[in-house]
Amino acid sequence: MYIIIAGAGLVGGNLGERLTESKHDVVVIDQDPVVCERLAATSGALVVCGSATDIDIVEQAGISKADVVVATMRVDADNLAFALLAKSYSVPRVIARMRDPRYETAYREAGVTATSHIVNVFVNQLLLEIDEPHLRQIATFGAGKAAIVVDTVPDDAAVSGKTVSEIAADPSFPEACVITGLYRGEAEEFVIPRGQAQVLAGDRVFLVANRADLRRASKFLHRKG
Repeated sequence: MYIIIAGAGLVGGNLGERLTESKHDVVVIDQDPVVCERLAATSGALVVCGSATDIDIVEQAGISKADVVVATMRVDADNLAFALLAKSYSVPRVIARMRDPRYETAYREAGVTATSHIVNVFVNQLLLEIDEPHLRQIATFGAGKAAIVVDTVPDDAAVSGKTVSEIAADPSFPEACVITGLYRGEAEEFVIPRGQAQVLAGDRVFLVANRADLRRASKFLHRKG
C-alpha cells in the first residue's frame, strides 16, 4: 500500500519505519529539517520536509495515489486540516492520533476512519488498522502487544459451520489465539463458546492474541469455502 504519515515524532517515525519493514510504500511529512534528515538516513521511507497542511506539500508526497494517510502531528487542529485535505483527494482511509478527546466529533465529521489518544498502544493499533482494517480492537494488554479484537465471518467463509474445537485443532489457526465470544446480530445473541459451538457466516468473533497471531487468525476466518 501507499501510505502517507503526517508528523515524524515518536509515533509517526516509529510507524514509518515499521511499515517500511513490512514492504509498504511510505512517505513521511514533517516540518523539522533535522527530524527529516534523521528519518531519511535511518529508514527506507521517502521523507518530505514541509507542512502537511500545505496543499503543495501533500501533492508532492503523492496524496492523490495514497491508500491510507495517518495524522500523527502534535496539534489536533493540524491533524484535522490534514484529514480534510486527504478526504478532498478521496483517500480511502484516514487515521489520526487524537490528543484531546473533545475533538472526537470533529475528527468523525472530517471523515477520519479511526482515532486513538492512547499513546503507548497507538503504533500497534495503527498497524492493525492499516494491515487488517476489518478487525476492530476492543482492548489491549502489555503495552499493546496483545489485544482483544472483533472480526466478522464472511458469507463465503470456509470456516462457516465448523465448531470451535475444529477451528482450534486446525494447524492453520494460531495455537495461542483464543475465541472468547460469538455475537449473532440477527438473533441479538451473544454466545460464550464451548468446544462444540459452531461458528457461522455473519458471526462477529471475539479473539484474544498477540498482533501477529490475530492477523493469522483473521486470514483463517476469511478463507473462502
